[in-house]
Amino acid sequence: MPARPILRIGHPLLLQRAQSVAEFNTPQLDALVADMLETMEQAEGAGLAASQIGVLQRVVVFGFEDNPRYPDREPVALTVLVNPEIQPLGEEMESDWEGCLSVPGMRGWVPRHRRIVYRGFDPQGNPIQREVEGFHARLVQHECDHLDGILYPQRIEDMSKFGFEDELFEEHPEIEDAC
Repeated sequence: MPARPILRIGHPLLLQRAQSVAEFNTPQLDALVADMLETMEQAEGAGLAASQIGVLQRVVVFGFEDNPRYPDREPVALTVLVNPEIQPLGEEMESDWEGCLSVPGMRGWVPRHRRIVYRGFDPQGNPIQREVEGFHARLVQHECDHLDGILYPQRIEDMSKFGFEDELFEEHPEIEDAC
């Protein structure tokens, strides 16, 4: 299956709520999932929502063994999640840097629930339920936000912690010299 273009921030489809998948185990759903997995892999992403490729259905894929965009993160099992639901476990929040294939080259400091339970189905309609924490929980919340028309910059509380990766994480000797 071919990789599809990834919509970028500003595209109106990224702000729309996706519709629930009504039928499982169909050639159409299988083709969508295959395209999403190929697109995510080609873009070196850790996750992708169907809305990011212009399909307003409640489908996300996520997971990686070794990802150059997140070199210090523990692997997350490759998962296809259809019609996901998230339930926070407790009130504990955790902030960390996030990036997004739809917001290329940028990162932001985003608060998320530290522990969650997520539920949904695989493409054949088999139920999935997992209790996760840390980066895995962050990744699922980020991808599911896409299905509700939310991009991570909308969750940033301190806009001084949002910018281009090369500006945020590079040293700037010209600033020190100016002082």
